Amino acid sequence: MVGDGAPQTGRLATLAREVGRRLAEAGTVVLTGGRGGVMEAASRGARDAGGRTVGILPGASAAESPPNEAVELALFTGLGQARNLVLVLSSSVVIAVGGGWGTLSEIAMALKHGIPVVTLESWTLERPDGATEPRLVVASTAQEAVARALELAAGGGRGGSDRGDDSGQATR
Repeated sequence: MVGDGAPQTGRLATLAREVGRRLAEAGTVVLTGGRGGVMEAASRGARDAGGRTVGILPGASAAESPPNEAVELALFTGLGQARNLVLVLSSSVVIAVGGGWGTLSEIAMALKHGIPVVTLESWTLERPDGATEPRLVVASTAQEAVARALELAAGGGRGGSDRGDDSGQATR
């Protein structure tokens, strides 16, 4: 789960918390960037539902990069923003709620690596050539976001290129 580290509205935090709760109820582990905002709300929702949470943090230690209190397992990478790639590549599906430039980069990295993305009040993207992106789903509710993410994960999740090019051909 990715999203706004400091949402400007309580609505995004409420959506993220519901997504986290629903993911936990479905038996998934919720991975986030481990910090505040949407990341904290999603982790809190998952923990409140008895779920497991992992925070993939930018700093090398808790002193440098304190996780939010709802993170059960904190992974300190020391990678700064490059930790976004670790988070994305550790996911079967990425759900984005709100977000700024960091969220946009995570969405792009996921799609580049063939990992499906479900957006909820987040970035809307259109390819320059007008082609649709089959691994990008726009949801209108938390319930729909989780349902679509679970469908995508059950369908094998990844598709497309692992070579880092835009050929769209699977190489696994």
